[in-house]
Amino acid sequence: MSDLPPLGTPRLFSNPRADTDQPYGPAERAILSRAAFQDAMTEIGAWPGYAPTPLRSLGGLARAAGIDRIWYKDESSRFNLHSFKALGGAYAVLRLLVREVQARVPGVPVTALDLVVGRYAKVTRGITVTTATDGNHGRSVAWGAQVFGCGCVIYIPGNCSQGRQQAIESFDARVVRVAGNYDDAVRQAAADAREHGRHVVSDTSYTGYMDIPRDVMQGYTVMVEEAISQLPASERPTHVFVQGGVGALPAAVCGHLWESWGRQRPRFVVVEPHAADCLYQSAVNGRPTPSKGDLETLMAGLACGEVSLLAWAILERGADDFLTIPDDAAVATMRLLAEGRHGGRPIVGGESGVAGLAGLLCAAADPATRASLGLAPDARVLVFGSEGATDPEVYESLVGRKPDAVLGGA
Repeated sequence: MSDLPPLGTPRLFSNPRADTDQPYGPAERAILSRAAFQDAMTEIGAWPGYAPTPLRSLGGLARAAGIDRIWYKDESSRFNLHSFKALGGAYAVLRLLVREVQARVPGVPVTALDLVVGRYAKVTRGITVTTATDGNHGRSVAWGAQVFGCGCVIYIPGNCSQGRQQAIESFDARVVRVAGNYDDAVRQAAADAREHGRHVVSDTSYTGYMDIPRDVMQGYTVMVEEAISQLPASERPTHVFVQGGVGALPAAVCGHLWESWGRQRPRFVVVEPHAADCLYQSAVNGRPTPSKGDLETLMAGLACGEVSLLAWAILERGADDFLTIPDDAAVATMRLLAEGRHGGRPIVGGESGVAGLAGLLCAAADPATRASLGLAPDARVLVFGSEGATDPEVYESLVGRKPDAVLGGA
């Protein structure tokens, strides 16, 4: 049923707590809601350079996978940051600064334009935001800090590439490299923030830290709504495959589709690397559980050992399945997209950004997993290509061609 190259063996856990009949209720809306989405859409839609990213139909890959449709939401051009994370970190920085200015200047409405033109620079210049990142979220926070006029310190794990560090520094942020993994960087950023009075703008939530990650996730729903509006009018996906990380992205997609479509929402599959499987382990144990892997994965944006509590509150019942894949599957998928094997123009997809698609292709090529997920010939699947070549040198080392050469057909 599948005509795909070997992609490695996936590992599947079907969530016994998933409940397609459960309505999207007040507890879920307190985390993510269409009402809060409207605020995010109004704000982000007014930013210079905003435009919906394309939803591409991958007909060739769908045929090779033995299914009806694959739709790929291509985030490689988002605000020239090459990642969907431009929607989250920068939006959360804006929301934070507005709250801080209003606390100091009561009763005065504060807009993004006010901050951009420096109307409250005396306040914002005294504020420093900080976060830990494997690259994309930190770049978004640094961009937001530069645009809206505050200081910024970004923490990166020891194995973060030089290219991603330099991209963050290009927005005038100070970068601190931590001797450890992403979770170590999270802890160091939080500790230093307490010592120096900085504001953490993280995409992961934990006990006592919920409001800002909620803003980050809500920003991501702009991408989800774009995808909904771009689908053919008479068609909806039967499945959605989304890469995991700490859970903020899949929770934003799952929550928005759950509230929008209710019982008619698609089967929702969360994809992670074998070595960074905190969401999979949480599903197996029925509670937030650290990864059992060593977090050594080339899918650097997904090298997260601990789940976001807010994200888990959505995914615990909203996600139907949890799937882990080998690194080789991501590399093979990057190359398939670069070669135009889907039947259209070549696509530049980053190693973390293609993980959802790689999970689908792995599952389609494995008969047992395919059957368990109900990937029948009439299946229609939506995936989110959440990043492009956020580090061109890393991309070239994996694909064998520079991203510009891929897009130029050379």
